[in-house]
Amino acid sequence: MASFVVEGGQSLYGAIRPQGNKNAALPAIAASLLGSSPTILKNIPRILDVVTMLEILESLGAEVTWEGQNVVCIDPRSVRSGTIDQALAQKIRASLLLAGPLLARFGRVRLPPPGGDVIGRRRMDTHFLAFESLGADVSLNSGFEIECRTLKGADIFLDEPSVTATENAIMAAVLSEGESWIRNAASEPHVQDLCLMLISMGALIEGVGSNQLRISGVRELHGTTFTIGMDHIETGSFIGLAGVTGSEILIKDAPVEHMKSTFLAFRRLGVDIEINGSDIRVFGGSEKNVINDAFGSLPKIDDGPWPAFPADLTSIALVAATQCNGTVLVHEKMFESRMFFTDKLVAMGAQIILCDPHRAVVVGPSRLRPANLESPDIRAGMALLIAALGADGVSRIQNIGQIERGYERIGERLRDLGAKIERLD
Repeated sequence: MASFVVEGGQSLYGAIRPQGNKNAALPAIAASLLGSSPTILKNIPRILDVVTMLEILESLGAEVTWEGQNVVCIDPRSVRSGTIDQALAQKIRASLLLAGPLLARFGRVRLPPPGGDVIGRRRMDTHFLAFESLGADVSLNSGFEIECRTLKGADIFLDEPSVTATENAIMAAVLSEGESWIRNAASEPHVQDLCLMLISMGALIEGVGSNQLRISGVRELHGTTFTIGMDHIETGSFIGLAGVTGSEILIKDAPVEHMKSTFLAFRRLGVDIEINGSDIRVFGGSEKNVINDAFGSLPKIDDGPWPAFPADLTSIALVAATQCNGTVLVHEKMFESRMFFTDKLVAMGAQIILCDPHRAVVVGPSRLRPANLESPDIRAGMALLIAALGADGVSRIQNIGQIERGYERIGERLRDLGAKIERLD
């Protein structure tokens, strides 16, 4: 099992560019199955989750060719089955995204329960309700089987604005007969990317970026060439990194238009952020004072559906708060197990009170001690890596495959900023 040996307590300096959006790449790969000709995806992050998703497509019969470090060509014409391999499906939660395109293409899909991060209960009911609204029959056993001879357009109200359920509903609806409405839809940047990609394939979608989508079904989609947008979650991780390590970091070609709630949260922690076009300069070395609410009330950083602060950045914000002067409540509303990694930060010297599975009070600043750590999931793993870089001394992080599922060549890229990280296989 690979690990990182990290010597912390060093200020970092330099420029870094975020990767393509992981959460946009995975549905884009799934959507390529809807085309009648090959699709070329550019700015694809070459991370473990993407590699696994492509392996699943190859197991279905698709031809996958890397045409560069971050460019992949997918030819779906040889896919003949809607049955997904169980071992591969359980490696990655995004395997669930194949249900929509395979149902639309073959009228039937068999999928084992998906894998993914253990960050709390992650419902699949919203997916099934969307498929049933389009006329499909859903059978649940050890996995699930969905069948429908002809998908019919429908007015779909999602019982929660689930990102993956919205994406599955979109991919099924674009080849349905007639018009569909998807209401209470998720509208995150990666959902917008999926819509724009499908439009470039010939889909008819209105309302992109809103929580109500109008889709007019078409008979066929063609392949396309599409560039994945930059990852706003990785960008936010680099902002947190600068704050924790007291560093000046320039984040180039960032998705600034998708970062407003992220800027608001980190500025509330006193992190100095400067925007120049698509570049973000973070001055983490300045004194960071938590900004209280009116009348001195305790401030709160909480997540929510887009465009609120992203749930995937709550772990990063919590670590950043340990190095700021003041007290802040971090409220993770969406997943009840994401906060459990805080015990590792407490062992490093952080002053954190875990109130319940969703809320933690952070009092800073705390001098962090090195520790032997294990990465529990992608985002908590990155948060612990940031904490190790801010600690005085040498830490070791096990199970870094979890981090590398979501962050491309992260050790190498951070070393370019001056971080002392050694990867041991």
